[in-house]
Amino acid sequence: MSSKNNYKLLKLLVFSGACLVGLYSLLGFTSSADSQEVQAHKKIKSQLEQRTQLAKAIGSKVRANDLPESLKIQWNGEEQAVKLNYTIDDTLQREADRLLKSYKPDYGAVFMIDAMTGEVLVMSSFQRDDADAPNLNLQATFPAASVFKVVTATAAVDKAGVSPESKIRYNGGAYTLYKKNVLSDKVTRWTNVITLKDAFARSINTAFGRLSIENLHPEDLNEYANRFMFNQEIPADFPVEMGVAYVPPGKGFEMAEVASGYNKTNRMSPVQGAMIAAAVANDGQVVIPYLVRNVMDEKGESLYEGSTLNNGTIMTKESAAKVRELMERTVLAGTSRRSFRPITKDRKFREIEMGGKTGHLTGDNPRGRTDWFVGYAQDGERKIAVAAITVNKKFWTVKSAHLGQSMFRKYFGPVVSNQPKNGRVVSSTK
Repeated sequence: MSSKNNYKLLKLLVFSGACLVGLYSLLGFTSSADSQEVQAHKKIKSQLEQRTQLAKAIGSKVRANDLPESLKIQWNGEEQAVKLNYTIDDTLQREADRLLKSYKPDYGAVFMIDAMTGEVLVMSSFQRDDADAPNLNLQATFPAASVFKVVTATAAVDKAGVSPESKIRYNGGAYTLYKKNVLSDKVTRWTNVITLKDAFARSINTAFGRLSIENLHPEDLNEYANRFMFNQEIPADFPVEMGVAYVPPGKGFEMAEVASGYNKTNRMSPVQGAMIAAAVANDGQVVIPYLVRNVMDEKGESLYEGSTLNNGTIMTKESAAKVRELMERTVLAGTSRRSFRPITKDRKFREIEMGGKTGHLTGDNPRGRTDWFVGYAQDGERKIAVAAITVNKKFWTVKSAHLGQSMFRKYFGPVVSNQPKNGRVVSSTK
C-alpha cells in the first residue's frame, strides 16, 4: 500500500471512531500480523476516547491557565477523585513565563512539544491588560500568515518535485502581492530570479504566488493543508480550536494569496503551529500533542497513561529533509537571522540543527499585528518544536523569533555545556 493510501487509512481510523470491527472484517484481517494491526487500531481508538474524556474533564482549567494536580472527574461513566501528572517541563515553562512577563507584549504565547513523542513541554500564555485572560495557545483565531508557506513549500517539494535550488521568476516587489505581477509570466530586464530556498527564507510573497501557479493545483494545496491538520479537530487530551484553511477552486490570484499566506481567512493556533514544525523535524511524521502523563486513582492505581499518537506520514523522509533546508535558511540568512544571531555565533551550539518560519499579518481576534515564529531544533537524539506568537496593538516589545531562539537555548544549553570541548562539529549552527 502506498504511503498516501496509508495516510488516508490512518485518517479514517483515527477520526471516524466508529465501526472499527466491521472495517476489520471488510478488510479481511485474518493473519497474525493483521490481528496485531487490529489490536493497534483498537489501542488508538481507546487512546482517543480517553483523551476526549480528559479534554472534557480538565478543559475549563486548561483554558484558565491552570493545571490541577487533583480533582474529581467523570471516568468511564463514574465520578472519581484522581491525581494528574503532566508532561510540562518546569524549567522550560518558567523560562517561557519569564520571557513573556519581561517583554510584556499585548498578547503572547509560547507552546513547545517533543517532536517525536508529542509531549507538551511548555504552554505559556500572557495578556498585558488581563492576568486572568484565557489561554491563547488553544485559540485558532490567529491568521496563519506566512507560516502557511510551509504547507505550500511541502506540496511543491513532495508533490511537484521542486528542489530548494529551483529558480522562481517573478515581477514586482518582494513583500507585496499584486494581481498584475502574480499572473504575469513575462520575463523582462526587471524580472527577479530567486531560488525556492531564498524565497522561503526571505518570505517573498510574489515568488510563492508564482510557485503555486506554475507547479500546483488548488487540490494540491488543499490536500497538504489537510495533512497538516487544518480543517479537522486535533485529538489532544486538552481542548484546542480547529485551524481553518480555505483554498478557492481554480488557479488564479486567490490561490496565490493562500499559497503565500497573504490572507486573513486561513487561521491556526499555536498548538498547530508547533505541530507543523514538529512534522518537518520528525521526517514527515505528525504526532498529536498530549499534556497528561498519567492519571491515578485514590489508591495510587493507574487509570490512564499518556502515549504517543502518530497521525501518519504527510511527506517522504527526503521531502522533509528538503523542507528543513528551507527552514534552516530562514534562521541563517532569512527573516529570523537577527533574532538567531546570538545563538548562530555561539560555538557551543554548532551541532544543534535549527530551522523556522516567521509570519506577520494584522489580525482581528485579538486585534493587532500578529507576529509568528514556528520552528524546530534537534541534535540527533532530541527533537523539539516550538510556536511563539505575539500580537501588538501599536508598539513591538519583542519578536516571536527571539522567543523561539531563547527557548531553544534554554532547552539545549545544558546539553551543549556537557559536551566534550574537542567534540566533532557535524552541522552548521542555525
